[in-house]
Amino acid sequence: MREPNPITKAALASDEPAFREVGVGPWAETHPGRPRPDDFGDPANFDARYDRELLDNGDRRNVLDKYRYWTVPAIKADLDRQGRHPFEVAIENWTHDFNIGSMVRTANAFAAARVHIVGPHKWNRKGALMTELYQHIAHHPTIADLVADWRRRIAGEIAAAEEAAAAAARRNDFAATARHQAEVDELREAKVIAMDILPGAVPMETYRFPRRCLLLFGAEGPGLSEKALDLADDVVYISQFGSVRSINAGAAAAVAMHAWIAQHAQIAQHAWIA
Repeated sequence: MREPNPITKAALASDEPAFREVGVGPWAETHPGRPRPDDFGDPANFDARYDRELLDNGDRRNVLDKYRYWTVPAIKADLDRQGRHPFEVAIENWTHDFNIGSMVRTANAFAAARVHIVGPHKWNRKGALMTELYQHIAHHPTIADLVADWRRRIAGEIAAAEEAAAAAARRNDFAATARHQAEVDELREAKVIAMDILPGAVPMETYRFPRRCLLLFGAEGPGLSEKALDLADDVVYISQFGSVRSINAGAAAAVAMHAWIAQHAQIAQHAWIA
């Protein structure tokens, strides 16, 4: 047997790694003496959001602490209730790209309103780590179908906000009129944004993302299709300083989504802790 090299020997002799425990154990062990929240016979403590199997066996999922033991539908409903961010992301899936799972996971982390998957292929959910269960995901046969549907929804929201503003003005409700007019102004600024590194594209670091936008991402390798680029209002690229032409598609999607977050999201300290 070969003698391990000095780095391996030193690593094996160390106390590392010491990992933190992920998640929680069964309810009875983690909350000794406290009543279970799924006891139908105790209306004062019963909470329909809790999953009996998770309470029995523990919850090691990749979820925020406040969602421990909750059912998937309860978590998804709570994300909708607290409000997702108004940007949406779309992924052209013409090459069965394995980056899609990580894009879905990132979209969930940043509470994107929707994830759109364009093209004929199924996608590998392994990289999503089950986060697709908590996310609104739509499928479209072509990029043209997706963009047409998105623009129709934006137009419908503009019409509804204009009608609400007019109704508020007739009531002399000036605060509501201003609020609805601000919604109209925001919706009129909505854009389809292609994320690709091409001549004439705008560097992301100087670009101001509109609050309402649809971010388009291409497959690893070929990037976005010509049709996607034709349909986009703006083309934006991530500035790079090394020798490669582009970064991994999943990483690029994460960087772009976080750029929107940095410009528009309300950041609460330690927001990930219950």
